[in-house]
This record gives sequence, C-alpha cells and structure tokens, in this order.
Amino acid sequence: MPTQRRDATGVHAAEKPRILLVDDERAIVDSLRYALEQEGYDVLAAGEGSEALELARTKTPDLILLDIMLPGMSGFEICRMIRQESTVPILMLTARGDEPDRVVGLDLGADDYITKPFSLREVLARVRAALRRAHAAARGAREDEELLSTGEIAMDLARHKVTVRGEPLVLPPRQFDLLRAFLANPGRVLTRATLLQHVWGYDFTGDDRTVDVHVRWLRQKLQEAGSATTIETVRGVGYKLGA
Repeated sequence: MPTQRRDATGVHAAEKPRILLVDDERAIVDSLRYALEQEGYDVLAAGEGSEALELARTKTPDLILLDIMLPGMSGFEICRMIRQESTVPILMLTARGDEPDRVVGLDLGADDYITKPFSLREVLARVRAALRRAHAAARGAREDEELLSTGEIAMDLARHKVTVRGEPLVLPPRQFDLLRAFLANPGRVLTRATLLQHVWGYDFTGDDRTVDVHVRWLRQKLQEAGSATTIETVRGVGYKLGA
C-alpha cells in the first residue's frame, strides 16, 4: 500500500512502503533485500546500531526488520531507543527464539518475532500483515476522536495518550492497543483469539502466547501506576478488565 511523505516542496507524495533492514550478515541482507524489492518495497540496509538509528530518524521507514545480535549495540537497545521516538512497526530477527528473549523484545515495543532460519515467504507475509495493521491504526487514529475510560484509567485515542489517576502512562504500541480493547469492553471476557484478531489482526501468524506476554506486562504497568482496575485472568477462557 502506498504511503504519504512530504517532498521538497512540502506536498505529500505517494511512495512505495520503505523498509529498514538491520542485520550484519551479508547473505541475509542480500536475500531479504531482493525479496522485499521484488514485492515493491523500498529497502534501506544497516549493519550496526548507530547507522540504523540514523536511518530510522532521517528516512522515516514504514517498518523495521531488526536483528538482535549486532556488533556494538544490540537489537534490544536499538528497539528501545526507536520506540521512545516512534511507533513504527518493528519485527525482530533472531536465532534466539526462547521465551525470555521474546519477553524482553515485546516489552521494549517490538511488534513480532521472526526466528532464524526463516522462509522468505514467512517474512513477506509478516511484513504485509504489520503494514496493514499500522495503516489501519493510523487511519483509526485520524478518524476516531472518542475517549475511553474505566475507573481511574482514561485513554485519549486521538492523542494516543493514557492516564491513570490523572498521571500519564507511557505504553508501547501493542500494549496501548491491548488496553484499548479492554477499555472498549469493560467487564467482558475477551479470549486470546479475540484479542489476537482485534490487536494483532486476523492474519497474525505468531504464537497465541504473545497475548499472555503482553497482558502480563500491561497488568504490571497498571499496578505500578497505582490502578485499582486491573486485568483479570479467567482461567480457561481469557482475560477481562475488572476492579
């Protein structure tokens, strides 16, 4: 799907989606670049952290494919720094698929994990899905001016802000979307399948345990912010927002 960027005259021009690929393995960079360009994407590549951050800040990519194991600065640190400045979708590339690494990356704001070795078809499918979700979220943010609130939690959708007891609570994009789903359905039990559909999209190809990880971290952040309203586990069914 074309994106909109300003050209030198300040007028928005349609361009093909731009992907920033961050990996220090030349064979992976070459194969992914070729596959992505064949799909019609504009591909930028970086082999280490400082270069990746510079490109992320100056070239405004629509999505970032980010390896964890990089020279100098890890992908985790790059993800953390980018997420402080941008909501761009970040897909982590890793040979380390164990849960602790997934938890760290997801908590830092990564949107998905792709474990090496991977198929190019899988990567392309996840890229397409992430771009569709980002596009839909951006469109919704422009069109949706409503406020959501339950107890001491309030969400301003238009400004993408959350407050607990009047104090701001900063959430990674996926946790923001998850909280939005709960606030829009107060007291209603939401299954993992429902949350995956509403937050990750119908074409999400990852593990449904991703929901558990994000719920765990969102619950912890609400508790640390002093919220008496929390996310309750309904054993064998799913989760609900309750006092």
